[in-house]
Amino acid sequence: MIKDITEIYKILNHVFKDKSLISQALTHSSKSEINYERLEFLGDGILDFLVGDYLYSHTKEKEGKLTVWRSHYVSENYLCQIFDKLKLNDFVSLGKSYQGPISKAIKGDIIEAIIASLYLDGGLETAKDFIYKNFDLQNFTSVVDDNYKSKLQELVQANFKCHIQYKTEPSENGFISTFYMDEDAISSAEGFSKIEAEQKTAKKAIKKLFLL
Repeated sequence: MIKDITEIYKILNHVFKDKSLISQALTHSSKSEINYERLEFLGDGILDFLVGDYLYSHTKEKEGKLTVWRSHYVSENYLCQIFDKLKLNDFVSLGKSYQGPISKAIKGDIIEAIIASLYLDGGLETAKDFIYKNFDLQNFTSVVDDNYKSKLQELVQANFKCHIQYKTEPSENGFISTFYMDEDAISSAEGFSKIEAEQKTAKKAIKKLFLL
């Protein structure tokens, strides 16, 4: 059963002037044409900017390191952790056609949509307060680079002369991805989302090719 939408105000530390914004941010497309998708688009950009601004202001590291750190905080896996930490599951409105648990991709999209709703209702500082409170930004130096696709690309370019690509298709459990070097299939893996499948495939390829 969906919880009373006003209960989320305490979780987000914000009382919405326009209640329709937070309601929309928590509504999946299977439930209504008025759903989180447009808000998610806006929230994605706001999150990128605010995390980037924080990192730029708190370290003198070069672009490469900043990119790795920002990628961690805006990744689907991290956003899913934020969703679970805030215990938002019972606030999400899903249509009858949606079956099974809420996917990682949807959890991440909803966090971005919430950021957009906070921005539209309370301004940039309100969105920033939410991110600063819930995204462990102050510990950015402890972030481990888990962007295996990026790492694999760098390793292959440095050691081989070949064309690389991922072929990713829907499967029974989400998506299955295969990594190719020219015509040779190097590794395959499944994931609930396209991104997860490709990251798992890249991780397996790194272990196979470089024993890392």
